[in-house]
Amino acid sequence: MSKFNVSGIERSFVLKAISERKRLDGRDAFQYRDIAINFGLERGCCMVDLGRTKVMAQVSCEVATPKESRPTDGILFVNVELSSMAAPYFDSSRPSEASAEVNRLLERCLKDSGCVDLESLCIQAGMKVWVIRIDLHVLNNDGNMVDALCVAAITALSHFRRPDIIVCGEDTAVVNTEERDPLPLTLHHLPICVTFAIFDEGKYILIDPTELEEHVMDGTLVVCMNRHKEVCIVQSTGKASLLREQISRCKEICFVNVCAISDKIVSVLQRSETGDPVNIALKSLEEEQEKPKKTKKKLKKEKPVVIQKLSEERKGEDSDDEVVMEDLPSWDSDVEEDLDLLTQAKNLISSNEVQCQDNGEDSILPKKTKKKKKKGKVEKLLM
Repeated sequence: MSKFNVSGIERSFVLKAISERKRLDGRDAFQYRDIAINFGLERGCCMVDLGRTKVMAQVSCEVATPKESRPTDGILFVNVELSSMAAPYFDSSRPSEASAEVNRLLERCLKDSGCVDLESLCIQAGMKVWVIRIDLHVLNNDGNMVDALCVAAITALSHFRRPDIIVCGEDTAVVNTEERDPLPLTLHHLPICVTFAIFDEGKYILIDPTELEEHVMDGTLVVCMNRHKEVCIVQSTGKASLLREQISRCKEICFVNVCAISDKIVSVLQRSETGDPVNIALKSLEEEQEKPKKTKKKLKKEKPVVIQKLSEERKGEDSDDEVVMEDLPSWDSDVEEDLDLLTQAKNLISSNEVQCQDNGEDSILPKKTKKKKKKGKVEKLLM
């Protein structure tokens, strides 16, 4: 890893601003930068923005054999990659001291603190366990990448879902996520790292240093804590040494920021599970637009048939009345048109009744033909 060269003018300018209780980005000494957390398309993919520092975390899993020393515990593997895309002084061709130091710090934060329940990752004791792998990538480095990587790893682990598994004797089968819902990882707590920069042999302390402040500082103090005020890790690097009162003060400031970051993570996770109302509305709108437009079929109702006219001339007593049937206009669904049709039918029936009374008929319906009774045997004999 090549060194980041800072000119003497820049160094003196930064140190003078810090001695006057000022910072180049306008923040106070113990003011944290804003954090933005976003998720990718897959489960366990998380991107964190801490100011202009951008990192990404991706969690994956696979089935493997456990370690002989811990046959009932799963395996948690952390891999940090510092590429030249994040900063020109990073060398991606080989692992650097900075990447190894960050990797060890995050492993202590996630594994030694008991954040992940490794026993829940056991499938068959001494034979098969789940291996959880966390790949961390620094996309842009503007200082304090340790805190950003820690937040990304914790959020990605909380967002990740592993597939379910079926055990039958010594055989195991991974169930497809489409057939059965995947299962979340068991996390006991959320450890968050907060970094302090030390200047002038402990005389000045700043939180969340930028890239330029990191190259001017004398050392760092990293405090890993959860919202229950349990200290997981305290690591000091550099030449500077701090007093007990200064470390206690840093712990109190760390606790305030840890609670705020934990609330941020929980709210983002809840929003991802329930769904953002805006995204849900847009998704439903897209689904409606993709549906083929179905033409509404109009229901055709049967047309009422009424008797319009009876034949004025009767052909004979035995013959039926001729009835002329005529269809009325189409029957619409509106109530007003239905009422109009009913009134027309009533008027037409009343007019037919009057016409039948003039002709000497009792009803408007056609008369049934009178069938002649057949003469029985007794009548034939009498005749």
